[in-house]
Amino acid sequence: MLLVEHVDASGPRFEGAAVTTTQNSRPTPDPAGGDPAGGPTGRVAPIDDPTATEAIATAAAEATADAAAIDAAGGAGALPAEAGHVSEKEARQVAEAARESAWDRPSFGKELFLGRLRIDLIHPWPRTDPAEDARAEQFLGRLRAYLESEVDGAAIERDARIPDEVFHGLARLGAFGMKIDRSHGGLGLSNLHYCRALMLAGSVSPAIGALLSAHQSIGVPQPLKMFGTDEQKQRFLPRLAAGEVSAFLLTEPDVGSDPARLATTAEPTADGAGYRLNGVKLWATNGTVATLLVVMARVPAGEGRRGGITAFVVDGDAEGITVERRNEFTGLRGLENSLTRFHDVFVPNENVIGGEGKGLKIALTTLNTGRLSLPAMCVGAGKWSLNVARDWAADRVQWGRPVGEHEAVAQKLAFVAATTYGMETMLDLCCLLADDDRNDIRIEAALVKLYASEMAWKIGDELLQIRGGRGYETADSLAARGERPAAVEQMLRDLRINRIFEGSTEIMHLLIAREAVDAHLSVAGDIIDPDAGLGRKARAGARAGAFYAKWLPTLAVGRGQAPRAYAEFGPLAGHLRQVERHSRKLARSTFYAMSRWQGKMERKQAFLGRVVDIGAELFAMSAVCVRAYAEKDTRPENVELADLFCRQARLRVDALFTGLWANTDSVDVAAAKRILDGRYAALEGGVITPPADLPWVARWTPGPSAAQDVRRRIPRPE
Repeated sequence: MLLVEHVDASGPRFEGAAVTTTQNSRPTPDPAGGDPAGGPTGRVAPIDDPTATEAIATAAAEATADAAAIDAAGGAGALPAEAGHVSEKEARQVAEAARESAWDRPSFGKELFLGRLRIDLIHPWPRTDPAEDARAEQFLGRLRAYLESEVDGAAIERDARIPDEVFHGLARLGAFGMKIDRSHGGLGLSNLHYCRALMLAGSVSPAIGALLSAHQSIGVPQPLKMFGTDEQKQRFLPRLAAGEVSAFLLTEPDVGSDPARLATTAEPTADGAGYRLNGVKLWATNGTVATLLVVMARVPAGEGRRGGITAFVVDGDAEGITVERRNEFTGLRGLENSLTRFHDVFVPNENVIGGEGKGLKIALTTLNTGRLSLPAMCVGAGKWSLNVARDWAADRVQWGRPVGEHEAVAQKLAFVAATTYGMETMLDLCCLLADDDRNDIRIEAALVKLYASEMAWKIGDELLQIRGGRGYETADSLAARGERPAAVEQMLRDLRINRIFEGSTEIMHLLIAREAVDAHLSVAGDIIDPDAGLGRKARAGARAGAFYAKWLPTLAVGRGQAPRAYAEFGPLAGHLRQVERHSRKLARSTFYAMSRWQGKMERKQAFLGRVVDIGAELFAMSAVCVRAYAEKDTRPENVELADLFCRQARLRVDALFTGLWANTDSVDVAAAKRILDGRYAALEGGVITPPADLPWVARWTPGPSAAQDVRRRIPRPE
């Protein structure tokens, strides 16, 4: 699991230098009856004016050349001494060069942010292969039986350690190869069944869920599956499928979500046989037990060498690697997370993944599906919470009635049930779309990660409140006096990291916002680029005027205003009409904000966060309506859950829309500046504060380790 700190990211890239113009094409007709003309679909609608067409061609060539120059430098150019000293513009260029710029496959989420409810992209509900379902269910049955009979989650929590025997048992089941193709010794499960396995494992021990997820979702298997050579796959994947553990190492002590400052280096050897790695990596989940690592390091550019941030497969037992610490956290006490030092570690050329300078693109592309593992465990926590809340609220009596019948608790129960259904539906839909190569799910996967991590935390907090003092009490303490050991306080501690893992909530807001405004930047990037000259701005103005003249009218009216629209969805039709109207309103709000703030919009992070949260709610509402409709005959109760979820979500959306323009954002920013300047330091008086004799971020220097190696090696089973 990649633990990324919340750093001072400046927002999505709105400057023209790093904006690529996508291909021009007119959207295909919407089979569901939506307006097909004139709206952006992730591509720019054609402009018939010859002058504007010429301007587009010129601007596209300039933007492509700029992006190519950045990409050729590995996304950063020359690295300043000691890393760490990178300008704001350079940092953004690195992030922009690493993102996927093309939209050559449909994306429901992309369309939603641009004002078009393309229900045809998710309806009918995607189907699975019955034969693969049967094969996966057999594995899930074996996994469940093993977890119930052989794994003691409470002991893992007490001992802060997953026993060797559990590693062996999971390996025998094939759990370390769930995402590895059968041709390389794995199980070859779909994303849907893989996430269900993680949900199951995480319900017994979240540390096991994190172990399996970090190993397969972002560790060696997934990057090799997508970018590795046949030789690399043959050499490494069978080992990993058999039970060896992998880890992903990107974060450094002073590098979180800002990879431009990456300081770990990979110097080519004089004989040309490989590289020498030097640096320190922080927060590597599985780092203490992994025998194969994916390491991101910076290769210096040189003659005939592109250089840049590069991904390597590194032997975890290679000479020069020292695991200096096993890090300890608030939750996930069984997590094997490391501080790892590399000193002159040799890596052969054949261990480079995807080529020099491709490391960040590999990491981001891997995360498109890798992010699905976290919401899987959040959904599992929601299901667990619903079970505990239901049983407790029905059994516990206060003032003559079960507490669940009192309105204050009833509201919480309804929120837990509806939100769990919403999270599960979003996740299942994302998995099904990911299993179909015809879809681009980068926005959808990011949305479900963001939404599930936030909502699961709220569910856990509400469950603790429902349980009262017993929710705050440990499972061991409950059991000691003969009560059911429901570990609610542990669940809350374990859940909290999901709002930080693999992109904090704040970073996810900015990442999704950048993708949501991509079509706007394709036509208007130079207008708001402070570095663009008058000629570039004029050309951008011409194409933007033509583009918006065709697109903006499509946001005025739509299918959601027709009283009988989406009638086939029965009692849920009204919710879909609301989604369609809100989608257009969201697109209008985004356009207005860009017109109002232009280049300054990248600083409006609170506004962008609300835009993304609205999109997440609309995505969830769409998903639950389509799923409930598909299951109305087999699971009619889901129509009730979908209706309940949508009613609650509509209230949240209304509040978010109000907050777009009625807020204290500017006042808060001004106050924060005064706080940072120490104006209110007197307010901190009267308490004993943490000692100031150590830095907030520990400094490190290159060289051999002076610490004892604390890596843990799992012995082979007898």
